[in-house]
Amino acid sequence: MSLKNPASQTAALETIELGPFDFESGGRLESVELAYERTGPSHAPVIIVCHALTGNQAAVGTQEQPGWWAGLIGEGCPVDTSLFQVITFNVLGGCHGSTGPASMNPDTGRPFRQQFPKVTIRDMVRAQYEALKKMGIHQVKAVAGGSLGGMQAYEWGLLYPDFMEKLLIMAATPYLSDYGIAFNHIGAKAIKNDPLFQDGNYTTNESLQGFEIARMTGMVTYRSPTLFEKRFDRSNGGDTYEIQSYLDYQGDKIKERFDANSYLYLLDAMNNHDIGRNRGGWKTAAAQYKADLITFSFEHDLLYPEELISAFSSAAPKAFHRHIPTDYGHDGFLVEFEQWGRFIKDELNED
Repeated sequence: MSLKNPASQTAALETIELGPFDFESGGRLESVELAYERTGPSHAPVIIVCHALTGNQAAVGTQEQPGWWAGLIGEGCPVDTSLFQVITFNVLGGCHGSTGPASMNPDTGRPFRQQFPKVTIRDMVRAQYEALKKMGIHQVKAVAGGSLGGMQAYEWGLLYPDFMEKLLIMAATPYLSDYGIAFNHIGAKAIKNDPLFQDGNYTTNESLQGFEIARMTGMVTYRSPTLFEKRFDRSNGGDTYEIQSYLDYQGDKIKERFDANSYLYLLDAMNNHDIGRNRGGWKTAAAQYKADLITFSFEHDLLYPEELISAFSSAAPKAFHRHIPTDYGHDGFLVEFEQWGRFIKDELNED
């Protein structure tokens, strides 16, 4: 597959004010805004892209700073921005322009931090839906996402079943397993037990070694043992193995681009992800989808196994499942577009 420059079109980064918002938890904010990226012709069919845990609205990005799905989205790419306009929101509770724990609380003049209302996946989707209505968009071609983004796509199809033609769900299960909750718990515990966390009132991210440990724990689950063996092969630079240096780098890097409180809020939202909640169980919920539904699992994914994703796909009315061979494990949805991007292209261009 020949891919053109994914960032050859300008991606507009903007924010939209929603006004008051009521959270599932019972919390309420009088003013909420969402940051978003919008790429492609304004008259073209819309594709909503939902980001993962530490992602943001920059799915396409720029030539200087390519986004996290640059290569999958862009002119001549599987999600072709000469044919479609692509909108990606920074989730409610995020830290890249959308209202979240790091935002200023107008009642106190200080950041919300741990006083921010509890956020669910359904809250995230409802906020994005309200934003789209304000933008004059009342129907979309597809909703796509992986991991936390896939969780949002699941909820899009149930909360607003007539809103989209297709759902493209990658590396996400209909509910988060106990195994996934376990790793999230380790990460959250590392952050909260850091003496400098101070119940969320830390001075800077850079001071939180617990945040580093949380990220390192996550990175171990996102990639496969096979990939680690091939990439590092027990190589060392003296006193430190390369895998140790890699994890140290990832732990340090996250503190530069993400807020620890927001990270905790999104972990909690993932833990509570269950399409069957108040819907009679996930199998009953699966039968309620109206959109064409394509699910993708990735080989060696420790957190979101093929068995559960394909079982969901078998229970949904108009669903098809694809399993992608890869050494990357869970992070397979972020790489190797030449291997599986054609399936996305075929679905989007199908009459």
